Amino acid sequence: MEKLYADPTGKNAHLDQYAAAAALKNAEADAKRAHDRGRIYTGSIALTDQTVTKVNVSGKIPNATVSSCLDISKWQTVDAETKKPVALPENRLTKYLIVSTVEKYPEGWRVTSDEPQGKSC
Repeated sequence: MEKLYADPTGKNAHLDQYAAAAALKNAEADAKRAHDRGRIYTGSIALTDQTVTKVNVSGKIPNATVSSCLDISKWQTVDAETKKPVALPENRLTKYLIVSTVEKYPEGWRVTSDEPQGKSC
């Protein structure tokens, strides 16, 4: 994600190695919207407190649901040309609960959906 949002071309992200289905399409579309507005994201993201809340290995595609805390407090939105920070709402969540579904593909596990819960963590 960090590489996808930092590079307006998206060529070096290789997000398809980690995400598929709706998660991949949504991330690519969101990054494109930011890039079309002349914005990139710098810094880092942290994912902490991961907890597997559900596992299904008996279906056609093994999958699991994971609850995590997504910390974007060190991820900065900047103008792509000037590299100056873009003003953002002060009350936005920078650490929030996210629920993800991961599925086992032949190449390995991929995130197929991410659902921010709108709650601080």
